[in-house]
Amino acid sequence: MFELSSGMTMGFSFGLLIFIAYMLTKCRFEVQEGYLAVLEEFGKTEFIDESKKQVKTYGPGLHFKKPWQTARTVSVMEQMLELSGAEGGTTAMASDGTMLRFDSTVRFTPLRSQIYDYLFALEQPINHVKSLFVCLLRNEIANFDGNSSVGQQEQKIALTAPTMQPGSYAVIRRERRLLNSSIQDFCRDQIGDRYGVKFDGVDLTDILPPDELAEALNSVINAHSEAQSLYARMEGECEQQILAAQKGLGIASARAKAVEEEITTMAEILAELQQRGTLNHYLQRRRAEVFADARTSYVKRPT
Repeated sequence: MFELSSGMTMGFSFGLLIFIAYMLTKCRFEVQEGYLAVLEEFGKTEFIDESKKQVKTYGPGLHFKKPWQTARTVSVMEQMLELSGAEGGTTAMASDGTMLRFDSTVRFTPLRSQIYDYLFALEQPINHVKSLFVCLLRNEIANFDGNSSVGQQEQKIALTAPTMQPGSYAVIRRERRLLNSSIQDFCRDQIGDRYGVKFDGVDLTDILPPDELAEALNSVINAHSEAQSLYARMEGECEQQILAAQKGLGIASARAKAVEEEITTMAEILAELQQRGTLNHYLQRRRAEVFADARTSYVKRPT
């Protein structure tokens, strides 16, 4: 009987130690750097001021809690939402009715002072922020026409005909920086801190047109490249012809100058021979040399 009581005591003690160790693990929680934690007790969180929705938060480190309390952590670092690819890409209608697909990245940071709105006012905070941004992005793109002082000056320079107007896709591609800035300002005004997050920015990584428009643009680019290639080839051929003509003109000028110098020299020599009275002898000698070199000679004798 004594041995049975001792075994039960040891088993009870061992079980008690395991229970105490388990309760100790349930009474502490750890928060990593860059995160905050809030405690929930039977579905209700702890408040500093419940009327102002100020939640009691716990920073990085080791903390203790009641065993029945639950710790809920949330990242307060800047977070990024990738809206790209076939599934995540955003489609929006431009001002001229063209359907465009945008690959973008949204950057936001949960606010420490508004952590209640982020955790408990929204059922799915990430999806809510994503959907809200998509709506704001579509609204801004639909109303975007690229009207800025710089854009208007470039448009006046680029357009040669008064009736020629660029499409929305061309305007958005050309004024992407202005569109980014406009979307950021619009989202900051609309989102603000009402959802417990601070909107940091948006990056439009790519703007893709419809397949038909892409094919048309590729055709235009190919035609433009072919025209530039043909223009460069014809320009090279024309330059070669101009260089050849200039070289031929130089050769002809040099030859004419040599003939001119030869005639001038010959005239000076003949004038000198005439002054000395030996011009007739020179002419007779030259006539004899010519007749000697000729195979057939025709001489006209006076009748």
